[in-house]
Amino acid sequence: MTIAQISGCIGCGTCVKTCPTDVLRIDPKTKKAIIKYPADCQICHLCRMYCPVDAITISPEKSIPVIVSWG
Repeated sequence: MTIAQISGCIGCGTCVKTCPTDVLRIDPKTKKAIIKYPADCQICHLCRMYCPVDAITISPEKSIPVIVSWG
């Protein structure tokens, strides 16, 4: 699993919208993000970078540095 945990989620859905591989979903009961398909995670960090409350933690052993092509 590449996403270690989601802690402090406010249920905004930003991570679900930004994930290109649909790993995350909003739980209908709790109205918060859950890791639905962990094997599909491509470790792109988009969910973590766009989370407004920094609720997503990427597993350190699977994490790779974020590469940007500008500045």
